[in-house]
This record gives sequence, structure tokens and C-alpha cells, in this order.
Amino acid sequence: MPGPFAILDNARHPHEDFRAARELEARLKTRIQGEVRFDAGSRALYATDASNYRQVPIGVVIPRDIADVEATFAACRELGAPILARGGGTSLSGQCCNVAVVLDFSKYMRSILSLDPESRLAVVEPGIVLDRVREAAEEHHLTFAPDPATHSRCTLGGMIGNNSCGTHALMGGKTVDNVRALDVLLYDGTRMTVGATSQEEFERIVAGGGRRGQIYAGLARIRNKYEHLIREKFPRIPRRVSGYNLDELLPENGFNLARALVGSEGTCATVLRATLDLKHSPPCRRLVVAGFGDAFIAADHVPFILEYHPIGLEGIDRMLTGFMLRKGLAVDDIALLPPGHSFLLVEFGASTEEEVLAQAEMFVEAVSGLAARPSARLYSAADAARIWFVRESALGATVFVPGEPHGWEGWEDAAVPPEKLGSYLRQLFALMGEYGYRSPMYGHFGQGCVHLRINFDLESAPGIRAFREFIDRAADIVIAHGGSISGEHGDGKARSVLLPKMFGPELMEAFREFKALWDPENKMNPGHVIDPIAVYDATENLRLGDGYKSHRQETYFQFPDDQGSLSEATLRCVGVGACRKAGPGTMCPSYMVTQEEKHSTRGRAHLLWEMLEGDVLAHDWQSEDVKEALDLCLSCKACKTECPVNVDLATYKAEFLAHYYQGHRRHLRDYAFGFMDKWARLASLVPGVTPQFANLPLRVPGVSSVVKAALGIAPQRRLPAFASRSFQTTRRDQGTGHRDQGRPVVLWPDTWNNYFHPDTLAAGREVLSSAGFDVQVPQGHICCGRPLYDFGFLAEAREYLEDVMDRMAGAIDAGLPVVFLEPSCASVFRDELRNFFPGDPRATRLREQSYLLGDFLLRHAAEYRPASLEGRSVVLHGHCHQKSQTKMKAEVALLERAGGRVSVLDSGCCGMAGPFGFEREKFAISQALAERVLLPAVRDAAPDTILVADGFSCREQISQNSSRKVLHFAQVLRHGGA
Repeated sequence: MPGPFAILDNARHPHEDFRAARELEARLKTRIQGEVRFDAGSRALYATDASNYRQVPIGVVIPRDIADVEATFAACRELGAPILARGGGTSLSGQCCNVAVVLDFSKYMRSILSLDPESRLAVVEPGIVLDRVREAAEEHHLTFAPDPATHSRCTLGGMIGNNSCGTHALMGGKTVDNVRALDVLLYDGTRMTVGATSQEEFERIVAGGGRRGQIYAGLARIRNKYEHLIREKFPRIPRRVSGYNLDELLPENGFNLARALVGSEGTCATVLRATLDLKHSPPCRRLVVAGFGDAFIAADHVPFILEYHPIGLEGIDRMLTGFMLRKGLAVDDIALLPPGHSFLLVEFGASTEEEVLAQAEMFVEAVSGLAARPSARLYSAADAARIWFVRESALGATVFVPGEPHGWEGWEDAAVPPEKLGSYLRQLFALMGEYGYRSPMYGHFGQGCVHLRINFDLESAPGIRAFREFIDRAADIVIAHGGSISGEHGDGKARSVLLPKMFGPELMEAFREFKALWDPENKMNPGHVIDPIAVYDATENLRLGDGYKSHRQETYFQFPDDQGSLSEATLRCVGVGACRKAGPGTMCPSYMVTQEEKHSTRGRAHLLWEMLEGDVLAHDWQSEDVKEALDLCLSCKACKTECPVNVDLATYKAEFLAHYYQGHRRHLRDYAFGFMDKWARLASLVPGVTPQFANLPLRVPGVSSVVKAALGIAPQRRLPAFASRSFQTTRRDQGTGHRDQGRPVVLWPDTWNNYFHPDTLAAGREVLSSAGFDVQVPQGHICCGRPLYDFGFLAEAREYLEDVMDRMAGAIDAGLPVVFLEPSCASVFRDELRNFFPGDPRATRLREQSYLLGDFLLRHAAEYRPASLEGRSVVLHGHCHQKSQTKMKAEVALLERAGGRVSVLDSGCCGMAGPFGFEREKFAISQALAERVLLPAVRDAAPDTILVADGFSCREQISQNSSRKVLHFAQVLRHGGA
């Protein structure tokens, strides 16, 4: 009997029976230990992946263990609900979105169960991120060879589903070549471990009967029936990812069921555990980059380069690097490339430095003698890492390029024999020219797989028709070259419909029989690869589609880089998922702690887009789903620069909160922290209210607890105390008779240093003076309004900046540099000022005249010499906004100029983030972030090590969790190691 979900028509149409969904939700909640999420927010969150496609799931299950997965399958089976196992959600072909129950293994089922260096085997759970496996394996000079650019966040389950490849597939093969065995679960509840099968084992399994015997016997029949076609029609190339791996059932391949399931996109079985083969990882590596006249000439020379046996051979072209330069992405890294218009990244590996250097030098000599006369450059390990960063940033670099139409997936990973790559690319680009299409080129030239992001029009009927016609004709070119329509990203919705062209009707029937053996009810990610009814067409379920227009709203910010639209801004997120990493960098702090999709930059951007679309989520600024997702955003601004498509969640959050609180009452805390500049000023100016008196409630036992409770402040926190005299007051009382000599410069008296740490501003003034500047300080209270953004007080924030421009008019017109000591305040003038007033010339000039202290000194005081550090060790922690704006190169340079031995912490966000770390409900997250890197580094620092942090919040986090003294950069420049 079909269950209630049979009306889903194989998950093609979202006409869900809500009563059935509620019944399924109820059953799941009583049966599993993990999390069951059928709410609108969760369904919207998982409605798309990194592709052009979107489908809203029935619900989401986050299992804790295998028992949860089995219980989920049982409940879905009872009601006939389809199932989709999803990895990191970075799939580019649409196979990770469907009207089904989505299983997300990445939060809990992400362990390495064993790793045996002797047998070179690892057993892992499906939610483990690739980099965690590689890190563990590298301790034994081993690796899991496939390494796609998403290695920092893609999961092994997803890699198995996709048959992922990556840069070093040239060295060690695709995922299919590195899987030993799989523990899988079928829709009917059958669980079995599969791998290579000897004849004796095969006979024993078939004789045992049951579901397992039926599958093995059926697969043998398929192999025997279609063996000649498999041998004839399956391309013998390094990158055949399309279709099911029926070739793994051939006798010479060991009748390997595990490898036959790799790349099946969750349409046959779900992986519970995987046994992986590990390969030797050459410990010594050298990179050579060869620059050619164009990408076609570079492709022609791939066979020549392969004769030198590199372990990686990647390509990028000048259009790609040009796009990156326009976006300000990896500018200094791109400068390392040799002359040329297309570049081949050729990596060599060996066991010793002498051996690998000999390989690289031999190649440089050989390539330099080619008739094409390419340039060639050999890199150090440090510079090689920077070049690889350029390559790994490629996908995001092709999205939302200023002055360019949007580029999309759709024809981005076809593969041909490497010796035919030049011919294929020339014919493909000629076809693109017919349609007015253009794209950068990058990817795996060494295996004949080049990635594109073409400017398809996916928002109009004619554009979509042209797209569909183009991919059909492009498939003909690939097939004529003996290639595969997918060489890495899989078939999914983008290419399943093209498979008959590649394999013919008989092999398509073989695929149907293969699918039916594993999933006779067609409930496993239906509609992909093969389907009893029809696979999804490449033009179905487009996220945008015919008639799409981004919604325009009345907003406070102007979004000058996104056509004035918040909706267009949130569309920037194409699901690359760089925000889901747990390693180096700052983005995304709260995801690093919670491992929740809704706390990633991607998740939040997708929810905002869904809210603005008004489909699953109501088109309503009062959305609690969006509010909940944004609550743990620390507004660190890391995403604005670390995200390859420059998603700016801090801005989106401020805009949302401004509208949300038009319909909700605010917490008292919002006013206390948001308008801190006013309270600080009151404490310093109002007669009878001295700073010491204002600090009393923070010091008197009992009273302090009441104040914290009223404001919702964590009881563990100490509230910062006002200084006895502000910097401005002290400077005013000292009189203005003495003027510094030199060029005039404005020192910004930010609220935090002015009223809480005036000694910092005093040090900054002395540094600028000693560097030869006449330091001017604005008179009277002035504030950029930084805290207002955290609470969505955007009307007030705009007024603050209008006041600043009015009062600073003279300095602006005179072109005076404005120097900041507090990074979060400097960022207001770099970001928010332009976002409010993109057409105001005063705002433009003030933005260009604003500097952090280190950047100003390095640019305008080349002869400045800071106080000596005499070889002292310096541990430098950067404020998030500081790292977002300048990468802290100036601070390091000046501290090293002073003689310091500088160590820059890759500590991410300190966790305080203005008011965030003080809020009671966020205290645990704040502390967890601090304990990732920062606080352990503080505790481990030697007693004479100088700790430096420019951010007021960062210094607070350190002081509230340790007894160590932490200094501002200006204090170190002024006083050195004293």
C-alpha cells in the first residue's frame, strides 16, 4: 500500500500532505535521540545547495548515531516519504535538494572510528569533514587522495555520493578509487557491508538468499547482460563521473559493490560508515607555474607536462585572475604569478627535498624550451600556499564580479581525455560565442576537466531555452571527444537528462535495473541519475527561473554594490560553504562552536533570501526563524572578506533588526549598550555624576547583580569601569597653547578609549607626534555609533554619521587623515558610511581619509621608528574588523621594525564582539570561542611576552579571563617593552 507521501509524485511537485508530514514528525520525535526539524525555517534552510536549483524538503533529521538513521528510515518507510542524505551542501548539480526528508550527518556523525597506518585504512562516519581525515592521516605521511577545493568543509559521505576528485586525484585517483568498503542502509531497512567480492564469497551470499542475496544475484545478471556495452560505452578517461559505476562490477574490478555505489548521489543507499584506502603523501613538494599565451595553448601542452609525472596539474586563466583583482581578492597572491594569460600549476612530490627540487628544476628547464615559450617560476613552500589559495578561491571569485553579469553553473565540469583538451575547449568556446556566453577557466587540466561559470540567463524564458539548447549541443562536443558530461560534480538535476546521449538506451536500461535492485520503491533521492518516471530536467526547479526579479524593499542601507537591493545582496550566497570550516580564519565564529547550518554565513544568507521571497517563510521582517539564526551572528565582518563572494552578514543583520524592532519591544540592554557613548558622556560631564560614582553600581555587592539581571548580562562578567578622566577632558585641561609640529592629522577619540582607556589615546597621540605630525583631536563628544548597528538602531546610526560629517567638514575638505585606534570604529567609516551615503562626496572623502594607526604610519611615516622591543616576543591578536580591513600587515611590520619577534594568532573571533559576550544567553558561546585559540595562547605565553590587542572587546575578553596585562598597539609603539 502506498503511504500518504505517494502524492509527492516522486518528489517532483511539493504538494505535500501536511497531515502526513506532521505525523511523520511526531513519529520521529518519539523514536530518535537526534534532532527532528520540520519547521519552516529548517525546511527553508535546506531548500538549496551550491547549485542553480531549489526544492523545499519535507523536513530535516540530524541523527546522533546509526540507530537514529535506521529509525528515521523506518518511520519514512511507514508513510512512504522519500529520503535524501546530504553532505556539506556544496553540490553544484542540484542533487542535494529534493522534496524529501533530509539527513544531515555533519553535526554528530563526524568521527574517525579508526585509522591504521600499517594497513593504510581509515574507517569514518559520513559526516566527517575531509580535512579532519587528511590531518589525521598526514601524521603518518598518508592522505586520502581526492581533495576538492571544498576540502575544508565537504564531508566524506558527500564525497562518496558525488565521487569527488580534486587537485590530487592526479596522484591518487577519484573517491571511487579510494573506497575499500561501505556500510550501507537501504530504504527497506536492509543493512549490509559491501566491497570487492570474490567468486567464493559471491556464491555464499547468493546461496544465503534474502535481500542481500537478491541484490548480488541481480547485479551479476546486469553485469553479464550489459558487459559488452559497459566496455564499449564507458569512457576510459581519468574523470568519468556520470552515470552509475557499472564498470566496477566487471570481473577485473573485483565485482566491487562499494565502488559501484560511489557517485550514485544517494539514489540507491545511504552510507553509514566508510572504509577508506589511504595513500602515501609525499612530504616534500614544490610548485612550478607555467604561464602561456592563452588557455587553449596551455591545454595543448598538458600531455607534455604529464610526462614529468606531477602529482597535481591545475589551470587558471587571466579572466579569472582579473575577476579576482576586481573583487580585491588575493591581490598580493596573484602578483606572484609569472607573465602570461593562462597558467598551469604543476606540483611535484617526493620523499626528500633534493629529489623533489631536482624534479621541479628539470621541468622548468624542459618547459622553458618549448616552442610556445611559456614563462616558468619555481616557488617556495610559503609562496606555493598563496598560489594554491588563488586556485581554491576560483569558484567564489567568478560570482558577483563588479561590472559582469551573473555567472552560473550548468556546464562547468565536463571532462575529456587530456590529450584532447585543447580541441575540446576551442570547440566549446566557439559554441559559447554563438550564444554570447563567456566564462573564466580553471580546474583540473591534468585530467581533462575544466570548470566554467557561464553567464547564462536563468531569469527569462528565452534565456532558459538558450541554456537548455546550449548544454545539449555542448554534450555533443564532449561525446565526440570521448569524454564525460560530468567529470567531478555529478549528474544531479543539471545533467541527468543528458545521460542518454552519453550512454545510449540500452545502458540507460541497465541503470534503471541497477537502481531498482537497490531501491525498488524509488524513494532514495528520486528524480536524479535515473527514474522510473522521468529524471529532473536541467530547467526544472531553478532557484530563480522565468520571471524572477529580486524583491526591492525600503531599507536603511543603500546596498550600492547590489543594485540597491538587500534581496540581490543575499543572492550573493551561492552555497560555496567556506563559512562552514573549522580551521584557520575568522568566518564563521558561531558555526565553529555550534556546527549548525543556521549559524553559518550561508545559512543566514539563505534564510534572509527565503524571507524576502516569501515562499516557505512569510515575507515579513518579523520572522522569528531569521531572528533566531541571526542572534548568534557576532557581526565580526569576517564574511565580507573571507567569503569568496563577499556576503556581508553584519550589514544584513543590522538591516533586519532595524525592521524587526519596528514590531517588537526592545530589551533594556539594547539601550544600555547601543547608546553607551551617551552614558559614558553623562558619567563624565553631568554635575554631581562623576565616573567614580557611576562605577559604584558595578562594584557594590548585590547592586551589581541586580544591575546585571536587569540588563540581561551574564553574572560571570565584570562591566567595564569608566576612567576617572576622559582623554578629551585631560587634553582640554592641558590647554592648547602647545601645538605639535608637522603635517596635521586627526586622532579619533572613540568612545571606548576616550572614556574607558584614555591612556591608549594618549599613547596614540604621542606616537603620531613623534612621527612628525601635528595631532588634532575633535572637541566635544563625538561618536561613530558603532554599537548601534548591533541592535539595529539604524536611523540613529545614520544621524550619528551625519553629525560627524557636519562637525568634521573642515577636516574633510582639507583632506586631513583621520587615524583610529579602535578597529570597530574605523570599520564604520570604511563600510557603513558608504552604505548609508554612497553618493555623498563628503562620505567618499572621509572614507578615503580614514586609517588605522599602523596603516597610516606605514604609508605616511616611512622613517618612523617605534620604541625598541629588543627582541622581545610579541603575541598579536587582531580584532575581527581589523583583520577584515587590513589583514594586520602594517602592525606586524612596525612591531618587527621595533625588534619584536611577532607571532600573529590565528584565533578567529575572541568571542566578546562588543555587547555579544556580555549577554547572559550568549556567554557560553563567547567563552567557547575564546577557548578555541586565544585564551590558551594567553595562558601559554611566557611571562615576558608582550600581549597586543587593539580591540576594546578583545582586551576585555582577555582581562576577564586571565591576570595577564594586554596592551594596545599604540602603547607598544610608544613604550616598547617597558
